[in-house]
Amino acid sequence: MRRFLLAAVMCGMTAGAQAADLSDLPILRGGLTEGMGARVNWSGVYVGGQVTRGAADMDFTNSGQDLLAKLLNNIDLEAQFNISKWPVGERAHASGTGYGGFAGYNFQWTDAVIGVELNYTHGTLFGSSKGGQARTFQFPTDYVTTATVSSSSSMRLTDYGSLRVRGGYAVGSWLPYAFVGVALGQADINRRADASLFYQYVGTNGLPSYSASGFLTDNANSHLVTGFAAGLGFDWMLCAGLFMRAEFEYLRFTSTVDTSVSTARLGLGYKF
Repeated sequence: MRRFLLAAVMCGMTAGAQAADLSDLPILRGGLTEGMGARVNWSGVYVGGQVTRGAADMDFTNSGQDLLAKLLNNIDLEAQFNISKWPVGERAHASGTGYGGFAGYNFQWTDAVIGVELNYTHGTLFGSSKGGQARTFQFPTDYVTTATVSSSSSMRLTDYGSLRVRGGYAVGSWLPYAFVGVALGQADINRRADASLFYQYVGTNGLPSYSASGFLTDNANSHLVTGFAAGLGFDWMLCAGLFMRAEFEYLRFTSTVDTSVSTARLGLGYKF
């Protein structure tokens, strides 16, 4: 009997100790532990890597205007009819995958988070376009003049990214955010413009007909293009500083070829 009572007391003490230990463990809530749902400290330095899928819209409509203006400088038809302003290009679309990285620093006040970040992507987005126009004018009076202009251009965007300011609001282990900033890119832009003029005399004085033609090229390799950036995303703290990221970014570059790039990306980062 004494042995039974002693065993019962020991089992009771063991069960009580186990219950006390279990009370210190996080409670499961919605499939996540309370620890994962608790407030996360996002302040400090962080770095990470990412993979991206992007699509670019390149507008070549006016990409050859400056070259045509040089070709037709001091020409009567240019002064009268602004031939260099004729739209002779088209839009081109490109898509591709890429990879890159990001690094930044966060400041946090309770649940509000503000930070600065440098984001970089390496990939290839290529587009090209060519086109031309021809018109006939009765100018001057004794001549029928035909003007023909054409332009061909291509752009290869290989590296692009943004220097951004972002703001977010921490919700448990999640950090949804929005950002704006400066867009930077490196591109190869190759352009060519051609112009030809034919003056056919139709008067009665027996003057000759004559023609003129020429072309100009411009090859800007590893050319820096700039613009603005904006987007949305969220970071999800997994454990011990390791977080996952999903993001959408819009970049707009203003250059001889106006270009917009939209990318979706997934990343993995670490906050120190």
